[in-house]
Amino acid sequence: MDDVSKGQLDLPTLPEVALKVSKLVNDPMVSADKIAKLVGTDAALSARLLQVANSVFFRGLNSVDNVRTAVVRLGGVCVRNVVASLVMRQIYQADKMGAVKKDLLELWVHGARVAAISHVLAKRFTNLNADEAMLGGLIHDIGVLPILKRAPKFPEVMEDKQMLQRVISKMHQELGKLILEEWHFPPSLVSVAAEHEDLMRDPNPEPDFTDVVLVANLHSYMGKANNKFSDVDWNEIPAFNKLGLTPETSIKAMAEAQEDISELQKIISG
Repeated sequence: MDDVSKGQLDLPTLPEVALKVSKLVNDPMVSADKIAKLVGTDAALSARLLQVANSVFFRGLNSVDNVRTAVVRLGGVCVRNVVASLVMRQIYQADKMGAVKKDLLELWVHGARVAAISHVLAKRFTNLNADEAMLGGLIHDIGVLPILKRAPKFPEVMEDKQMLQRVISKMHQELGKLILEEWHFPPSLVSVAAEHEDLMRDPNPEPDFTDVVLVANLHSYMGKANNKFSDVDWNEIPAFNKLGLTPETSIKAMAEAQEDISELQKIISG
């Protein structure tokens, strides 16, 4: 917290190409050619975009063999999210030999699942952009990263997983807000990182991306041992009502959508 107040916290950074793609996508006057040209400067990104465009979830009648056609098929927002997911995967997997390698991998898998569930919820139960909701799910726990990166400096924390989880629960939303502001994300997604565990939040009658990710996050913990939300009564959470769901109908809907969720997780995870 002292580092935060002094602006000295080591926050993860987005690569230049990801920032440029994000800016282009947010400009309605930018053509698919211009986006494709920028994406084409990064071989890994180009290959990933073609892979997603030809996936079962997005595939059309014909296969895509060039970046421009992939951009047209997926649309600007989805392209930005493909870029973000590739970058996020690199960030989460950067520490391949470190003490928190397993924690980072679990965090990445969790984010991918929440992202997939968020896409399905937004598409089926709201008028929100489902691709944007998916990105919200992917970055909702980004604030955990600097905590995990710093934890190995404190052996007493690393040896006490409950202590580490208490630190994460207390601080990750605030840190997530700082990171996404640093990355110039829109306020609608900054609030996802800042408020996705504020279960009683109810700022507006209409659902927003935070509502979607909040519900998706709760679903992702179902059936898990040491579920930190096991004592929560879903009937009391405003986000369910705003999505037009009861706990029972949401569980049924997610069971029916399991194939889509699994396919989206594969796309996100690469």
